[in-house]
Amino acid sequence: MKPGPARDLAEHLAAAGPDHPWTGVRFTASWNSRTPLEPVLVAPVLVAEISADVSQDHGVWRHPLRFERLRLDATEADVAPFGETQ
Repeated sequence: MKPGPARDLAEHLAAAGPDHPWTGVRFTASWNSRTPLEPVLVAPVLVAEISADVSQDHGVWRHPLRFERLRLDATEADVAPFGETQ
């Protein structure tokens, strides 16, 4: 992710509350990694466009997702929750 889009995105983020859907979920640095990350959870109210490779192994993308842009023209009601289809 380029510094410009990252800075633009950061301006719109807000800290998550205790009811965040990923509270307590463990994240790792990469596919097949055991190195835990210390994520900072944010309120799940923004819509972002990402690009992803379709190659998966046991339901996990084999390549990193890439942030493309923040979609300020869309709300969370406009998209299905992650992993579901509309």
